[in-house]
Amino acid sequence: MATILIVDDEQDILDQLPAIIQRWGHSALTAANGFEALKVFESNQVDLIVSDIRMPEMDGLQLLQKIQDIDKRCPVLFLTGYPSDDSAIEAMHSGADDYLVKPVNYEELKLRIQKSLERKDRMRSIPFLKGMNWALLISIPFWLILGIILAKLFR
Repeated sequence: MATILIVDDEQDILDQLPAIIQRWGHSALTAANGFEALKVFESNQVDLIVSDIRMPEMDGLQLLQKIQDIDKRCPVLFLTGYPSDDSAIEAMHSGADDYLVKPVNYEELKLRIQKSLERKDRMRSIPFLKGMNWALLISIPFWLILGIILAKLFR
């Protein structure tokens, strides 16, 4: 179960999307703008953010930058009502995980959320795997020396 923060200045999205996300087995938090989203993000454990790009005061791109300053590993999916807008392309170049065009196809959103969460889990395991690789590399000479010593003892 993941905690998903929904950020949008459209009240319809904030009314409908949390219930849908909860039906998918996740918990949902909401924010009506970027400033509110930052407060929610800083005071809760958020696994993924679904945000509108175009919002008053602080847009989705500015929010993405601030989120990345806090936690680079938190995936951000953008929703946009302007698919040809350069901001969607800029969002992907800035580190957004993905984007969808409004009106949102909920099955597509569900798939994108699952993929983003799976990618986040894989990224979380990379430091552990790197550590295991180093441990194995460092332990190989030890085991070789131990094998030589034991072979000489049992001759």
